[in-house]
Amino acid sequence: MLAVGTKVPDFKLKDQNGLEHSLSYHKGQLVLVYFYPKDDTSGCTKEACAIRDMYNDFERAGVKVFGVSHDTVESHKKFEEKYKLPFILLSDPKKEVIKAYGALGGIFTKRISYLIGKDGKILKAYPKVDPTIHAGEILKDIYDIESK
Repeated sequence: MLAVGTKVPDFKLKDQNGLEHSLSYHKGQLVLVYFYPKDDTSGCTKEACAIRDMYNDFERAGVKVFGVSHDTVESHKKFEEKYKLPFILLSDPKKEVIKAYGALGGIFTKRISYLIGKDGKILKAYPKVDPTIHAGEILKDIYDIESK
């Protein structure tokens, strides 16, 4: 896992609509990059839906949200549509970004997240994610950081 204070590696990945995104494009704003094992599985659905349900709070806090797994663009599109997810799902089929961020765990992606600051450095790392409470945990941390 990457450590707090580390400058994060940039990436270019396609989203559920086939559009390419790079992390460097979002420099100057807070970014949440959350890694998850597989679309439309129990824990991953709980996590995505919890973020969806609190997405207005993420937007109000100025946070760009990226979910990343090794699933295909097509799989992400089905996942997004089925659960009406309002944020970007990035496809990393070669697992290069997943590996660079320390989220590679055997054949699956580890469920970890990073809150990245406006300067491109990690503000908070989440090595053990409980999908049911993670969205609220992140928002609390964002508000704590912003209030300092």
